[in-house]
Amino acid sequence: MDNQRLLIWAFFGLMAWFTYQAWMQDYGPKPADVAPQQSEGVAQPSDAMQVDDDLPEISEPQGDASLPAVPGGVEPAVPAGDTADAKLIRVKTDVLEIEINTVGGTLQKATLLNYPVAKDQPNTLVDLLSTKPGELGLIQSGVRAMDGAAEATHLSEFESPLDEYDLGGADDMVVPLAWTDDSGVVIEKRYRFRKGSYVIELEQEVLNASADLWRGAEYVRLKRISKEQERSMFDVDSYSFIGPIVYNGDKSEKLKRDDLLEDGSHEFYSQQGWLGSIQHHFVSAIVPAPGTEYKYEVSVRGDVATSIAIGRNAQAIAPGSSKVFAATLFVGPKLQAQLEDIDKSLKLTVDYGWLTIISQPLFWLLSLVFGFVGNWGLSIIVVTFLIKLVFYKLTESSGRSMAKMRNLQPRMKALQDRYKDDRQALSQAMMELYKREKVNPAAGCLPILIQMPFFLAFYWVLLESVEMRQAPFALWITDLSTRDPYFILPLIMGVAMFLQQKLNPAPADPVQAKVMQIMPVMFTVFFAFFPSGLVLYWVTNTVLSIAQQWKINAVVEKEAKEKKRSKKKQD
Repeated sequence: MDNQRLLIWAFFGLMAWFTYQAWMQDYGPKPADVAPQQSEGVAQPSDAMQVDDDLPEISEPQGDASLPAVPGGVEPAVPAGDTADAKLIRVKTDVLEIEINTVGGTLQKATLLNYPVAKDQPNTLVDLLSTKPGELGLIQSGVRAMDGAAEATHLSEFESPLDEYDLGGADDMVVPLAWTDDSGVVIEKRYRFRKGSYVIELEQEVLNASADLWRGAEYVRLKRISKEQERSMFDVDSYSFIGPIVYNGDKSEKLKRDDLLEDGSHEFYSQQGWLGSIQHHFVSAIVPAPGTEYKYEVSVRGDVATSIAIGRNAQAIAPGSSKVFAATLFVGPKLQAQLEDIDKSLKLTVDYGWLTIISQPLFWLLSLVFGFVGNWGLSIIVVTFLIKLVFYKLTESSGRSMAKMRNLQPRMKALQDRYKDDRQALSQAMMELYKREKVNPAAGCLPILIQMPFFLAFYWVLLESVEMRQAPFALWITDLSTRDPYFILPLIMGVAMFLQQKLNPAPADPVQAKVMQIMPVMFTVFFAFFPSGLVLYWVTNTVLSIAQQWKINAVVEKEAKEKKRSKKKQD
């Protein structure tokens, strides 16, 4: 039957698409080789602070052509601090452990206290910022000055009154650092931490106690290790994007390492922009204060990706005055509520793919249900039931057609025997039968067409939502975002699909019938390495579909018997 053939081709088309995507990621064409660049010293922790020590450019204020631009790479006004002798400031909140290097006031370590690397390694925590070999992550900041005036960059030595700070039971805490020049210019850097939050508020205040006008601009930059991703068809997590992301005020864009190496740096100007680096469920982001135009630039050199935001135009500070440059940092899991509190667009770091229009409401609904049931697995079951309820009437009409076709099987077999040598006459006779009995032969495609968008949306929600990372369900399912460790759920799914097939009419074509029989086996193998939460959705949906079709079959069969009895009475 045509509808069965369509289903088969749709299934194999989907499998081919997944296979093609995996092949392109692993073996697709690579950009032309880039000329080798000087090593940036990522290998040794002691060198990590010295990575790419060139200083960013600033421009003259608009409308004042008399001020010369400061070229990039100019040596700082004060000697750079010695990273070997630098002091480390340790900061602890209820969710973060931070290390701040007094050279530049650089954030050089950020440990997420509530997020172990793996479920079976509870004491090994995720480090988003680090100086470890192969795991470089730094957030550097500073203030550039014009006319050779005093400036405190990420190479300058700051001082702090304490070496350790602990939030304890307080709601917030400020970590101050200061740099003073002989001319009287004082630059204070303040980090504010809040209870339960991964948001870090950064203020860089310039106090001009000198006799001259001070002109300059601030910058904040993020440095992350950049390397080729290793992908595996047995690990769906390996297909999540890792690398820089930017927002230009209108749209977000993920920047691939190969494109940056081939095309050079990515630049733009914006008053509402931000930049960051994604590490699957986690993100490090820099959000400058809105309303001021910044220049944003992302580049890759060797094994390091650098993302920088710098004030586009120099600001003037009169003697005896001061100015505060503010920015918001985020270092933590992609918790959408906290991200949206900073900027609505920051939730774009949670990439749900091209089905965002379904995935976002789906995640909202799952979160709402989770607030009542307290278990993400139960939330998936409840939401699947709600989806099934919404489309019940639509799938009911499809189910009735399938039930009627099931009852028509003997008559269809008789037509096939009668017109076995004349396919055209068989097709015509079958269509007349469908029309007379008010049966839609393509109705069987409808449930699959409805399921697929939600299936793919569930896939991205489970893959991208950190809220479901390592979330347990029940019994042996201890992490809904990874595969079933014992493949029990995929086997249950295969059995459920087999039972579902028994409730539907068998294809008239013997070849198609055999293919349909092995589809549950193929789906079981294919789903074996999918996140168990996704398999749970499919199992729940299949069980509900079985219950619905069983009820419809009983109703249609009862109607058919009553119709026969009524016809006999009339005769």
